Amino acid sequence: MNPIKHVAIIMDGNGRWGLKNKKSRNLGHEAGLRTVEKIIAETIKNKIKYLTLFAFSTENWRRPKKEINFLLSLLQKFLLSKINEFDKNEIKLKILGTKVFSNKLNSELKKAEAKTSNNKKLQVNLALNYGSKSELIYSIKKLKKKRLKISIKNLEDNLFTKNIPDPEILIRTGDTKRLSNFLLWQMAYTELFFEKKLWPDFNGKDYNRILREFKKIKRNFGKI
Repeated sequence: MNPIKHVAIIMDGNGRWGLKNKKSRNLGHEAGLRTVEKIIAETIKNKIKYLTLFAFSTENWRRPKKEINFLLSLLQKFLLSKINEFDKNEIKLKILGTKVFSNKLNSELKKAEAKTSNNKKLQVNLALNYGSKSELIYSIKKLKKKRLKISIKNLEDNLFTKNIPDPEILIRTGDTKRLSNFLLWQMAYTELFFEKKLWPDFNGKDYNRILREFKKIKRNFGKI
């Protein structure tokens, strides 16, 4: 049976769900946060140590300014309302990506990381202003600056995901079958699960079905 240390999720379909059900993309993003809470709870129940959520990509800056502002405001509200609960439940929060947001949001992100830094039950990695190609360039630049040899170990030690195991599972909701510049290096041997459901409709039952399916897969990593 395959052990699971790390699950990564592309939470796709919030905007489409909002238009379909409430005629508002922003209400879909709000509904998506409720699914985040459910999946975090299920991850803890399954004793999985790392959960990475793709929350805002480097490409998402191309969206309408009103939607970007709403998304970042929603993130700030979420941090303010949930970080004490994260700390109480022994959840560590880590941001993957560069903090290029408003001073207020950057401050809240730093506070949240610091407050939860010693927690051990679950590490939730929020990929914010994250793009895998940018991450790889960032890592290579760091190697050059440190005058280190370019090797797999040195590269990985300078990624945003340093000391985080590669994900065994990727889940993408929203009936889209692509990686969208997410953890490209880290997902060399990740099992990919593409779900038709939009993210706000995804639930604990769906999540646990995927975890069960993964455990049945024979993983050879190049061997026979």
